[in-house]
Amino acid sequence: MADRRRLGVCVAALACGKTVPMLELKSLAARKPWKLSLPVTEEGILDAIVVWFVLQLDDEHTLSTSPSEETCWEQAVYPVQGLPDYSVKAGDTVMMEVCCQDCYLKIQKMTTLSSDCGMDVGDRDEALSLGNEAELCNALAGLQTTSKPDGPSQVCVLESTEIALLNNMPYHERFKAAMGKVLLSLNPSKDLHSMDVDGHGSGMNPQESQNKSSLDMAPDPLYVLDVSEGFSILPVIAGKLGPVRAYSSIEKEQHQAALAVIAEANHFPKETLEFWLSHLEDESVVLQRPKSDKLWSIIILDVIETSGLIQQEVMEKAAISRCLLHSGGKIFPQYVLVYGMLVESESLLLESAVQGTEPTLGFNIAPFINQFKVPVRVYLDLSTLPCLPLSKPAELLRLDLMNPLLNSSSREVKVQICKSGQVTAVPFWYHIHLDEDQSLDTSDEFSHWKQAAVVLDEPIRVQVGDELVLDVQHHKSNISITVKR
Repeated sequence: MADRRRLGVCVAALACGKTVPMLELKSLAARKPWKLSLPVTEEGILDAIVVWFVLQLDDEHTLSTSPSEETCWEQAVYPVQGLPDYSVKAGDTVMMEVCCQDCYLKIQKMTTLSSDCGMDVGDRDEALSLGNEAELCNALAGLQTTSKPDGPSQVCVLESTEIALLNNMPYHERFKAAMGKVLLSLNPSKDLHSMDVDGHGSGMNPQESQNKSSLDMAPDPLYVLDVSEGFSILPVIAGKLGPVRAYSSIEKEQHQAALAVIAEANHFPKETLEFWLSHLEDESVVLQRPKSDKLWSIIILDVIETSGLIQQEVMEKAAISRCLLHSGGKIFPQYVLVYGMLVESESLLLESAVQGTEPTLGFNIAPFINQFKVPVRVYLDLSTLPCLPLSKPAELLRLDLMNPLLNSSSREVKVQICKSGQVTAVPFWYHIHLDEDQSLDTSDEFSHWKQAAVVLDEPIRVQVGDELVLDVQHHKSNISITVKR
């Protein structure tokens, strides 16, 4: 069986200059595209070209941003697209054309040469342009929407975090189940399966289903408002669940156009989806009644940022939302539990503050630089973070959007040490409960959310069986954690 491990081909780009570096860089930018061939050393699937740099300081000293080096630099990744076959094996050759147009490194005209016959198996006349980072994001995120077969196309550009959200299947499945339960409770005479707009549950063709949905929805639709950040398809999912009028708070016109095309492709009646901001005179006041005599059945709020922090003013938004809910209506999520644990992580220490008294060629800069350090590290990935867990996860705080009486602004939590070491940080994450049955864990390896961590000023030496107290404070959407013996 072939080895199906994902394979990234690595390229080292060298930019050097000893006497006239600016002239050499200018000549590099003006140079015509050149060919580059790389031998394949391992069988797998060609996913991407990984690029890093080597800075030649002089004849003896260099700095490399290679992934094998422990540096502050990251690498550039150029995903490969458009090849007839992405499978490669040892002995094959990957051919590409490289240029530095407008001072941006570009990789184009990707082809592969098979070792069996020595012939090009991926040659194409047109170039596969993998341009600078911005162009690459555009290519990955482009959703071509065409109103007519030969009409002009409109490109929808999404952030990488938005694409990660769209790929988060549990997120959408949990929301669909939770929304379906609420809508069914408010309209028990309807069968959610029979109202599925695409017709799978009813045996109707899409046109019949569309006509029936329009008739069912006309008398008394239920109103759903999605005020999540960025590009969200939750209004489209809500529209599949029955006689619903879903409102999206998407702001960008290209995002609205893309969502409208998605709704149309799924055979939605046009009145099913509306863009809420177009109904408002003041866009800053998003939370309003859908109509003067109506209330919302569901309001979807973004509680957790992708970075791992709590959204600002989320509890204030929840308070307003509760006043706009139909009897039996719900805010999603209903409540959020904050979890954390004690860890020993040298990498978090090194990346959060200057360590030691004279770490930089004898200069004592730590007392001054550390005055400006940020106490909370964000955008962490706990599944790959080098750390040693010293305790089990513990519930630190509860944020209830439907029942604020259950909330507290401060809490002390006792945590027992299960492994000896030095406590250097407290990573924290969230269990987002849409209702009592459906929840999402933001620390899940495949989640689009990242995690955050409070890094201690001074490590605490602990032994198995010790108990530490975490003083957790929640104030104006900010969480602070203090560790005490």
